[in-house]
Amino acid sequence: MTVDIVCPVSGSVVSDWRVARVVLEVVVPVYNEQGDLESSVRRLHGYLSEQFPYSFRITIADNASTDATPQIAARLAAELAHVASVRIPQKGRGRALRAVWSASDALVLAYCDVDLSTDLAALPPLVAPLISGHSDVAIGTRLGRGARVVRGPKREFISRCYNLILRGTLAAGFSDAQCGFKAIRAEIARWLLPLVEDTGWFFDTELLVLAQRAGLRIYEVPVDWVDDPDSRVDIVATALADLKGIARIGRGLVTGKLPIDQLRAQLGREQPRPGDRDPAAPAQLLGQVMRFAAIGLLSTLAYLMVYVVARDMTGALTANLVALLLTTVANTAANRRFTFGVRHRGGAALAQFQGLIVFAIGLALTTAALGTLRVWAPAAGHAVELLVLVAANLLATVVRFVLFRSWVFRARQSLSAASPAKEIMA
Repeated sequence: MTVDIVCPVSGSVVSDWRVARVVLEVVVPVYNEQGDLESSVRRLHGYLSEQFPYSFRITIADNASTDATPQIAARLAAELAHVASVRIPQKGRGRALRAVWSASDALVLAYCDVDLSTDLAALPPLVAPLISGHSDVAIGTRLGRGARVVRGPKREFISRCYNLILRGTLAAGFSDAQCGFKAIRAEIARWLLPLVEDTGWFFDTELLVLAQRAGLRIYEVPVDWVDDPDSRVDIVATALADLKGIARIGRGLVTGKLPIDQLRAQLGREQPRPGDRDPAAPAQLLGQVMRFAAIGLLSTLAYLMVYVVARDMTGALTANLVALLLTTVANTAANRRFTFGVRHRGGAALAQFQGLIVFAIGLALTTAALGTLRVWAPAAGHAVELLVLVAANLLATVVRFVLFRSWVFRARQSLSAASPAKEIMA
């Protein structure tokens, strides 16, 4: 039996899909969530039953919980219609999502965090473009225009820095990689999941990077989001794992280990034309890194020369300020022209102003390094002082490249102006 399905946003008839097939499966990955699980699942189930016009399934994906979470999940599955529970013997949100999504018979696959920090009213707009076939992946964004977010300044800072790093290193076009509110068409998931290696928190980012590089449509929905004050995520460990994941994907893109061209061909997506300038292309990124490194090496040598000369006439902190300021102006101009290929005069003053902000960050890093050295080793000589500054400048150089690529010289993205949601094409 077949039936016409109407898009809940546009009201247009989509297609004649088989009624027997589940339209949406929402996965709730959990680990030791006995306190929140029942109330959250009942709230999600109530919303879908009353507000979602198509067939659905909620799957509680327990990954190695050691408390009463598995028992609560099994009871909910037995009591509530369209609720299932799955027990996965190993930890990892990505592992749980891969296991359930790979075995699902639903047309659209989604997931949300158990704390339901995201307002469920965003769920129909999230899955509508996937049901209609307009888009391939949809994500909730806390950083897009129209989003309303309640969370502390530390988490806000970390989130924005992380997404800035993604734009600077992997040329990510999506705005919020880690919001726990995403959906994907099932046939697209079958192509992408075998290529995603991460089994933890980086799973989302890796999936989105592959989707963007494969030329898939990524639809963004601004969400209302309230931070869970009881979140037990280890921010430091997660950040380190994310940085390792970014480095691994970067190597895979540069070396060709990730079969992006093959994936594009299999999905029927248009290949980039030879003449197109693609800042996300591995060759383009590698060239930028090499030119940036060469300019950075010359800048560091110039910095050290100016510092040594000024050090005898002023104090260490003043010499550091003068040397860093002079070389930053030259560094910004050189990178603008040679690394990022901006040769017109328009925007040069703005680039220098932004470069000075980057300079301030570098100054803070190097000043902190000198201050730490004075506290830990007050009798250290000039040689140790120079070694510490070199190390601090190397860190500042990495930060500078990321900010240059993702902010100062970032190419403008073409955004859809017809809707508060954003659509990204690779």
